[in-house]
Order: sequence, then structure tokens, then C-alpha cells
Amino acid sequence: IAAVYAGFAVYFGSHFMFHTTINGTDFSMKDVAQVEAYMEEQVKGYVLTIEKSDGSEEQIAGKDISLKYVPGKELEKLVKEQNNFFWIETLWKKQEIEASVGVEYDKEMLEAKLAGLQCMVPENQVASVDAHPEFKDTEFVVIPEVIGTQIDVEKLHKEAEKAVGGFHPVLNLAETECYLKPRFLEDSEQVIAAKDAMNSYLGANITYDFHPYTEVVDAAVISQWVTVDGEMNVAFNQDAVRGYIAALAEKYDTIGKTREFTTANGNVVSVNPGTYGWEIDQETEYGALTANIQNAETVTREPAYFSAAATHEPMDMGNTYAEVDLSSQHMWLFQGGQVVLDSDVVTGNPNIWNRETPSGVYSILELQQNKTLVGEIDPRTGKPEYETPVSFWMRVTWSGIGFHDATWQPYFGGSLYLSNGSHGCINMPYGQAQALYSMLTIGTPVVIHY
Repeated sequence: IAAVYAGFAVYFGSHFMFHTTINGTDFSMKDVAQVEAYMEEQVKGYVLTIEKSDGSEEQIAGKDISLKYVPGKELEKLVKEQNNFFWIETLWKKQEIEASVGVEYDKEMLEAKLAGLQCMVPENQVASVDAHPEFKDTEFVVIPEVIGTQIDVEKLHKEAEKAVGGFHPVLNLAETECYLKPRFLEDSEQVIAAKDAMNSYLGANITYDFHPYTEVVDAAVISQWVTVDGEMNVAFNQDAVRGYIAALAEKYDTIGKTREFTTANGNVVSVNPGTYGWEIDQETEYGALTANIQNAETVTREPAYFSAAATHEPMDMGNTYAEVDLSSQHMWLFQGGQVVLDSDVVTGNPNIWNRETPSGVYSILELQQNKTLVGEIDPRTGKPEYETPVSFWMRVTWSGIGFHDATWQPYFGGSLYLSNGSHGCINMPYGQAQALYSMLTIGTPVVIHY
């Protein structure tokens, strides 16, 4: 047994031991001459197959890069480096040797062949996509990276030279990492931290009450306002929040908008904007909404308003309001949808500049008894155009328009306003003005139309 063991030891002094591969080829129990003969034979038909990630292949033939075998000392060195007295270990232990063994080729020709590959054409390359947070269902999750087909040119040249130098028949671009990798991977600390930061904004739930309508700011909405850039920096898009509030204002504000109004006579008319209606205080609401989000609050509330109306229905004045028809020179007071008072009136003279009663939707701003109405200063005399005492004053605009008694008018209604109209106020008989005064409250809507 000792002699046999020693014989194998001597034998493996010039031969490769059991289970020995060189550059992936099995050369077990072969001597240097046999390995060189094999390699010399292989070089004649050598083809490097380049495997791409889409399953397609490209090839570079050895003859196209002037590949030839050149015997050297490398194989002899490898044999001598074997510990041949421990040859028995190779019965169960593989020896996998990577070596550059005796080849020469034209490096410029290889570079040219590599440059001409289809996978090197820019139009055929797709950039890798970084792993990144993305909103799914109820929260931000990490979307894994996608490795594209953009070539790492330096790595490809290195791996190709290694493959040719070792007689490797295959170069797999993915396995050898010849594709440019994404900067951020699924388990990157920056990506996970960005995901967690983005999710920290999603705890709030704000329900806006536009009775009978609602608008909800929940995780799905807030997720659209949280952004992450290519460096995984998380930001809260303040402009998007302002845009959301502006959209609410566009939808629910009524100040500045023409209304379709059903008159007391059953006609539908377009009423010009006035000073009455809904108007969201967008800047104040921006501060309130961002605070709700930052504090992860769950709340149901109305937005901040500059001005409020009775209802968010299209007829935002509700069913309690005063109506003035400039065409028929008549007014009505509705309470709970029912007429509780009506009267002929005299409104401003439209034939004189700045005396026409303005159409629009307004509200009662002031209720005062025994008030003297004072006109604008006449530049010719330096005195007011008029100073008229009235018993019942019901202001509609701060510019001086309102309901009041007008005992000087010979009659009310008809076409009197065209010749003896007011300076813009709504003149009423004394008794009707007194009754109206007793029924109105500050804030009661007033609709004036033709």
C-alpha cells in the first residue's frame, strides 16, 4: 500500500491530480503535454459566446482576433505547485484552477469586436432602475431595483480578456456583472430610511365637512404630496397642498361666481356675483392642514373661511333670504322657503351714472333705526349730495346700498325708478320697511336681480 501511495505521489509530480479542472475543463491525471495539446487544438475552433440577459447571444471567433496558442511555463508551474504527497485528498476534494495559459491575441481586434456587438449599441441598452419607495394600497413600500442592459464597458473588456485568456467558451454578462448596477438596491439603508420617512406622513385623516358633501384627505391623498428624489431625499410638496386647497376653493367657493337662481315668480335667472357666499381662507387653511398632517391627526372639520353662506347647495343662500326683482320693482322675504313679506319698491335710477342698484347676492350687514343717510360730497358745493333721515335702515353693501323707508316717494313699483329712482337704495313704504326690519337679522342673504 505504501508503494502504491508513493507511486501515485511520483506520478502526480508530473500530472494533474484527480478532480482537477483548469479554466473549467477537466484535466484529471493529464500531464503538461496533454493539456497543451488539448489547448492547442481548442484554439483552432475557439468561439467566445456572449450570453445576454434577454436570452440572446453574440459570438466572437478566435480567428477574428488572431488567437493562437503559445506554450509557456505556466502549466509546469501549476503541476509543481501541487502537493503531490497529499494526492489522496483529491479523491473527494476538487481542485478548480483559474489560469492564463499560453495564448496570444490581437487586443485591438478584440476591442473592435466588442465595440461592434449589438449589446454595445446605445439604442439597445436600457438603464437600470434604482430601488425606491412607492405608494401601494395604504403605505409606501420599497420597489426592488431593476438591472438594465446598460454595459459597463470597462468591466466587459476585463471579463472578455479573462475569458479569452482562459479559453472560457461562455461569457454571461449578468453573472459577470457587466451590466451597470443601480445605485440603490432593495436593502439599501437610504431606501429603507426614505420609505420610513414617507410613511411617517400618512397617519393623518382629515375629513372636510361641506355639508352635505365631504372631502377626505387620507393616506392615498397625502401620498401624492410626499416625494423622494434620486438621492433618496424625502420632501413634502407644499405647492401640491396649496394646489389641493385651491381646488377645494374652486369647487366650493361661491363668491365671485354667477348663480342660477329661481325667482319668486318661478323664473330661472343668472345672478351676478356679489359679496355673499363661501370663500375659503386658503393661507390659513394651508397652515391648519399641514399641522393636521404633521401631527397625524384624525379630525372632521370645516375649512377656514373668509366668508360663509347658509348651505353648500347650488342655491347657497338657503331658504331664508330677501329677493329684489329690479325689473318688476318688487321684493319678497322668504323664511323657511315661504314668503312672509312682499312689497313694491323703488330702486336706483339706471339712467343716471352710479345710481343703479347693483345686482348680485349680498347679505344684511347692519340694522339701525333713525339713521340719517348722507350722500357723497358734491365737489361744487363741498356739501353732501343729500342728508336724508330714515326710520329703518337695513344695510346691504358697505358702499351705501340698503333697504329703508321712503315716505317722500309718491308710490312704489311700476316704472317710477326710471324717473324718480333712488341713489341705489331700495325704497319701501314705511309700514313694509318697519315689518321687514323686524324680520331681518344680520347675515340674512339678499338676492338682487333683473
